[in-house]
Amino acid sequence: MSESSKNSILEASRSRANFSTHAVSKGAAGFISPYDDSQEAEFLSQAGQTAIVNPTKAGIKDFEIGVAWDNVKPARQKKKSGFFNKILNKSTEPKSVGVDLDVGCLYELKNGKRGAIQAFGDMYGALNEEPYIFLSGDERTGDAEGEDELIKVNGKKWDEFKRIVIYIYIYGGADNWETVKPQIQVRVPEENPMIVTLNARREELALCAVAGLENIRGGIKMTNFMEYFPGHAEMDRAFGFGLEWAEGQK
Repeated sequence: MSESSKNSILEASRSRANFSTHAVSKGAAGFISPYDDSQEAEFLSQAGQTAIVNPTKAGIKDFEIGVAWDNVKPARQKKKSGFFNKILNKSTEPKSVGVDLDVGCLYELKNGKRGAIQAFGDMYGALNEEPYIFLSGDERTGDAEGEDELIKVNGKKWDEFKRIVIYIYIYGGADNWETVKPQIQVRVPEENPMIVTLNARREELALCAVAGLENIRGGIKMTNFMEYFPGHAEMDRAFGFGLEWAEGQK
């Protein structure tokens, strides 16, 4: 194990010592908003900031968790000169490299059921039956218009939820968070979107627990976590979900 990896795990362990407030702990550019410029949004720019959605008489409507990111452009190469390059009209403009940044969430229902939703492992969930969460797909390049990946939550079943932890992780195509500039939007109908843009990046840690959603008296409380981890198992232990994680490939 490299010295950098050791330091990352030690740092994540120190973070877990401060996680008792998260639960039962044992750590944007590139976004095309569907809202017009006149509509306000709740920007949770710092860890610990919160936003609240109060329930209506009809309860909470189905809502969405969207994520988008920038692709990576390598450093511009020195322009080549010469007769054949001019004839072939070779361009030195760097092309974007596809970045596979995945969104997922940990969930806990009031009946005690816990699990994860993510593309890795084909854990896409279901909207109209437990766990009442569905991941729309797996965008592996970041080239999609608007959201690159989308999680939908069945609002009619929100009373059955206890909490959700939203996370994103770099699966491939980028070495650090700075190059991809990810942004998360939680959009509840008829409410201002709640937005977290990653602004405190840990290059050596490939997974970020971005935010949490709690069921508070039938409403939604969103908290910016912005906690970075070496992997899923470390994040899980920090938030006390107790799931089993195995390494693998898509």
